[in-house]
Amino acid sequence: MSNVSFEFVLVVVIAYFLGNISPSTIQARMRGLDIKKEGSGNAGTTNTLRVLGPKAALITLVVDIGKGVLAVCIGAAFAGRQAAMFCALAAFLGHVWPLLLKFKGGKGVAVAFGVLLGLNWKLALLMLLIVVLAVVITRYVSFGSIMGAISFPFACYFLEPDFLYIGIIMALIVLIKHRSNLSRLIHGEEDKIRFNRNKKGEKE
Repeated sequence: MSNVSFEFVLVVVIAYFLGNISPSTIQARMRGLDIKKEGSGNAGTTNTLRVLGPKAALITLVVDIGKGVLAVCIGAAFAGRQAAMFCALAAFLGHVWPLLLKFKGGKGVAVAFGVLLGLNWKLALLMLLIVVLAVVITRYVSFGSIMGAISFPFACYFLEPDFLYIGIIMALIVLIKHRSNLSRLIHGEEDKIRFNRNKKGEKE
């Protein structure tokens, strides 16, 4: 791309390293733990909830979404709309494969929502609705993520067509990162989310 400017490259690099920020990893280390060796081994909100509790999970969720929004806003402010779209991809890739964490990151769902909020809030809310409905109906967080990834390119086609090809790449990566969850879903071995507790405080 001959028209790529220094600002374009700079904001994309900044976006990638913003994606490297891992609140779950930081919080786990503060407690003497390695989040990649606890629970499911994923540095995302769901595993943080299991290992570190709801407060740490909320912090992880907010930071992961926030870094996605920030990456897109920086790209748009300093290099334009096209750069913002590439910043969205860069922040997502930086989260999934962070250089600073030996390329061992999360599955990218929260940061993907963040970059969508920065790019097109209508598309972001539609995807959130799809994911939430899938989770509420099935009680599988992973199923919600998988359904979101499958529907994402179609939603992009209608609401943000310029983002379609990047959206396909992101969706495929989310699906690949959830392949073990998909296998567990097929074999009935995936853990369900608990919306409440029974009288004994155990899973239903």
